[in-house]
Amino acid sequence: MVPEDIILSPVLTEKATDGIASKRYTFTVLKTANKTQIKIAVEKMFGVKVKSVNTVTRRGKLKRMGRNEGYTPTTKKAIVTLTEGSKAIEFFSALQ
Repeated sequence: MVPEDIILSPVLTEKATDGIASKRYTFTVLKTANKTQIKIAVEKMFGVKVKSVNTVTRRGKLKRMGRNEGYTPTTKKAIVTLTEGSKAIEFFSALQ
């Protein structure tokens, strides 16, 4: 699998941007990707060394539109921590 298929987008919330100073970056990832695949994808895409990967699966919410009910899509989020000697990811450096 190509790294661009695993890492879908960065998460740019207030809580996610607070972690940039301590080299913790948050990404939306493919639902079927495991921690090892996410680690390899981040290392190849950005040229950094990953210390750890934590994942969170967010279930879709129940939404109603008149009589019809349905769920929003389930998503997966990965919080990636880099090693001390690793360089910062350049994309996030402008957000600090």
